[in-house]
Amino acid sequence: MKRREFVTLIGGAVAAWPRLAYAQQTPDRVRRIGALMAYTKDDPEDQQRVAAFQEGLKQSGWIEGRNIQGDYRWYAGDVDRARSAAKELVELKPDVILVGASLGLVMLRQETRSIPLVFVAVTDPVGLGLVESLARPGGNATGFTFFEFSVGTKLLEALHRPRRA
Repeated sequence: MKRREFVTLIGGAVAAWPRLAYAQQTPDRVRRIGALMAYTKDDPEDQQRVAAFQEGLKQSGWIEGRNIQGDYRWYAGDVDRARSAAKELVELKPDVILVGASLGLVMLRQETRSIPLVFVAVTDPVGLGLVESLARPGGNATGFTFFEFSVGTKLLEALHRPRRA
C-alpha cells in the first residue's frame, strides 16, 4: 500500500470514529415512552402538546415508530380514570413516563418507584411529598413546575417595598 493511500485510510477512519462510536452506544431496541395527560384525547391543546413533544423528540433523533414508541393515556381530571391510566402505563413497562399534572404524578408515584417519571406543570411537588426538593428531587421523579411557592412570597415582598425615586 502506498503512503498516500495509507494516510487517506487512517484519516477516513479517524473522521468516521465519532460516528462509529455513537452507533455502538445506540441500542437497536425501540425505547418506550409513556405519557399521562390531564385532559381528554380530543382536546385541541393536549393534541398540540403531544405534537410539540413528538417534534422535540424528532429533532433529537427519536422518531415514533423507528426508535421510540409512544404510549399516551388521558384522564380528563377524573381521579378513577387517572388511577387506571397510571396503572395501564406502568404495566407497559416504559423506559420513562411524562406526566403533565399533579393528579397524574400522584397516581404514578402510587404505582411505581422504579420507572423514571418526568413531570411538567405540577404545582408544589415538594409540598405534595412527591419529590424531596426541586434541586435534588430524589426517587424516580424529576421535572419542573410553573409555580414555586417561595417565588410567590418574594413577589409579594417586592410589591410591598417602597419605590425608589
